Amino acid sequence: MLNYIWLIPVLPLTGCVLVGLAGLIRLWYTGKKLNKKIVSAIALASVGLSFLLSVVLVYQLFVVERAQLFNKDFLTWIRAGSLPLAGGGMAGFEVSWGFQLDPLSAVMALVVTSVGFLIHVYSTGYMWDDSGYYRFFSYMNLFMFAMLTLVLANNYLMMFVGWEGVGLCSYLLIGYYFDKKSAGDAGKKAFIVNRIGDAGFILGMTLVFVHFGSLHFETVFLKAAELPVETGTGALFWATLCFFIGACGKSAQIPLYVWLPDAMEGPTPVSALIHAATMVTAGVYMVCRSNALYSRSHEAMMIVAVVGTATAIFAATIGFAQTDIKRVLAYSTVSQLGYMFAALGVGAFVGGIFHVMTHAFFKALLFLGSGSVIMAMHHEQDMMKMGGLKKYLPWTYATMLAGTVAITGIPPFAGFFSKDEILWKAWSGGHEAVWLLLWLGAGMTAFYMFRLLFLTFWGKERMDAHTRSHIRESPRRVVYPLAVLAGLSVVGGWIGLPAWTGIANRFEHFMEPVLRLPEAAGHDAHGVHSVSQELLLTALSVAIALAGIYFAYRFYIARPGTADRITARIRGFYRLVYRKYLVDELYDALFVNRAKNLGNACFFIDSKYIDGVGVNGSAAATRGISSFSRIFDSYVVDGLVNLVGWINMRLNRLFTAFQTGLVQRYVLVAVFGVVVLILVYYNGLLHF
Repeated sequence: MLNYIWLIPVLPLTGCVLVGLAGLIRLWYTGKKLNKKIVSAIALASVGLSFLLSVVLVYQLFVVERAQLFNKDFLTWIRAGSLPLAGGGMAGFEVSWGFQLDPLSAVMALVVTSVGFLIHVYSTGYMWDDSGYYRFFSYMNLFMFAMLTLVLANNYLMMFVGWEGVGLCSYLLIGYYFDKKSAGDAGKKAFIVNRIGDAGFILGMTLVFVHFGSLHFETVFLKAAELPVETGTGALFWATLCFFIGACGKSAQIPLYVWLPDAMEGPTPVSALIHAATMVTAGVYMVCRSNALYSRSHEAMMIVAVVGTATAIFAATIGFAQTDIKRVLAYSTVSQLGYMFAALGVGAFVGGIFHVMTHAFFKALLFLGSGSVIMAMHHEQDMMKMGGLKKYLPWTYATMLAGTVAITGIPPFAGFFSKDEILWKAWSGGHEAVWLLLWLGAGMTAFYMFRLLFLTFWGKERMDAHTRSHIRESPRRVVYPLAVLAGLSVVGGWIGLPAWTGIANRFEHFMEPVLRLPEAAGHDAHGVHSVSQELLLTALSVAIALAGIYFAYRFYIARPGTADRITARIRGFYRLVYRKYLVDELYDALFVNRAKNLGNACFFIDSKYIDGVGVNGSAAATRGISSFSRIFDSYVVDGLVNLVGWINMRLNRLFTAFQTGLVQRYVLVAVFGVVVLILVYYNGLLHF
């Protein structure tokens, strides 16, 4: 059964091809769209079967065979000559198309397929009236294929294929409403920012090969385990730093986080898929997968911890002032990703991936719940125009309440166990400053998330009369996935109970074969403090979460004018936070507009300058630039495009000459070929 692991990503790819091609063919030949029930059946079946196969293979490996790793290369992808290594000698570059299943990839595969399937079910209701229904599900299935390739790959280069695949799909899905300028801009922004991070990933792969002579995880990590811990900025530091740049781009960490909030321009199911279980967790997964490298570099681990902690606090403050319901959740995602990276930086690799799992449940629930609210409000996303919706949307409210309590970290909901694990590992590992900031961040999370809940579902109704008269609970295809995710948000963390309960942490035990090396970087992975101290820290984390809930209730429900009075006193600072500290404007001024200026100077000289007015008074310089731009545009850009067309045209004429449709000519060519083979054989030039 394990030899069929390749089917887990291929099934969604098959769904993508079937839905996409069938939709296009029907549109071309009949002018009609593909039946939506057929699209739904294919898209759901491909992801559902992928989930079932994941369950079967995980059971086969860990229960039936009682093994910890299945690793198989199905075919050789790239084989090149010898390349020089950093330590001397040569190594052949060879990469296979292979997959592996171990505890880490098993958790990710199950989370991606299960949550992805629920989001697909939800999408059949949310997107039913959309004209591009088949196109949407084709993109969604392709996204699932790319993400599953990423988490099941057994080498860095194949991981990079999935890594780039989710980047492409995010561009397609964020910019799904391509006739809407803001959506197109958001898609391009995500694509470009991720390319910056991907450059770091490529450099990291190069350094890993130069140092270890391979890109296969098993080979690289076994060699890394034999190395001492670095105390300076050696080869491991630079390789892991480059990988972390890639992680910052994909998982939206400072300074490459700016694309994620704008990703809200895509349909709400896309937001749930990207933010919950797939693309944004890819960077966390990659660092976890590379723990054998990171755990041997003090400096790299410190950078991961600092950037993660700073991102968690920074994004949380922005969430205080946002009024768009999806944008609040977007900054919440950035903040929670910061928590995950802070956990990895302090050596709590198990805690980090545990939070990836629980976060997938409650964040998918919150995004899908916000989509249910937006449907009921006729696509209104401003929370200031909502209020009192809990009596109109009882199922949506109940499920979103479960998700909000879970992300806040109140026991016994899932988020409590994973967040408490991170806080405890930070403290017990000697990172008191990280613990303090993350502890404060927990209170901030509770405040802005219950602010969202209160402004949306409680208090005075602020919608207009027409909207109020048409508010209805969402259809069952939307509500059922919310109910399932609400249940997972409650019980999803019970497999990782803390030590003070006296019950073994099954999740930590399960992940130990893969994430067993953090001690090498000087981090205490298990903690040496007393149970009473752990209980005290747990009580403090719950206390600050309750404090955040209390202040949100006081400001927005008990005394609803309090928040307005406070913001009026600090109007300047509030505006700064509302405008996201002007980071986008700063990036535009430093990078985007300067790049546009360079492009305009090189390739789009205005005709008035060509007439002799000149750039900075120099007509000669202008004529030189203009000539260069015309030559480059005509002979390089247009020339390459025209060359491709010319080659295709010549090949077309060559091959169509043989396809005459005359059977007599086909028989004549066949007889001629047989005669040639006989003559060659009898002349000793060919042996059978």
